[in-house]
Amino acid sequence: MERFIDGGDTRALEAAAAVRSAFHAVERMRSHGSEGRGLSSGALDILLRLSAAPADGMAIGDLAQAASVTPRNVTGLVDTLERDGLARRVPGRTDRRSVLAQITPAGREWIEAFRRPTQLAMSALFRDFSPAEVNLLRDLCLRLAGNQQRLAAHLATETPTA
Repeated sequence: MERFIDGGDTRALEAAAAVRSAFHAVERMRSHGSEGRGLSSGALDILLRLSAAPADGMAIGDLAQAASVTPRNVTGLVDTLERDGLARRVPGRTDRRSVLAQITPAGREWIEAFRRPTQLAMSALFRDFSPAEVNLLRDLCLRLAGNQQRLAAHLATETPTA
């Protein structure tokens, strides 16, 4: 890494590599827990968000914003959840032209079946961490994600030079 950055400080690159490794470790554990249940991590994320949404559902745009993905991406994920009977589209209560995504009873059952194995897996994964370390890790990761979102917004406003 020192050679890559021409002898400068490698700590930020090493930290980024460590975050990436940790992400993959958590994702492998999550995948193992959902094995045979047929949901991608994106679909699982949307289903979890719908499980915590108001009873009448959540707008696709709001889901996209909460998940930091495009509405088009969420539309595809909701299509998958709908095909599997875990979510459905319903008209908005105040504006019939709007469409909300809503978790189904089968979706709630899926979440309940997934909950306990996930809790056990995460307990095992973070076994040697103190509660303060888990809190610090969470806070640092959220700060990193916030910095990335601000940087992406800044880069999106810049005009490329010819």
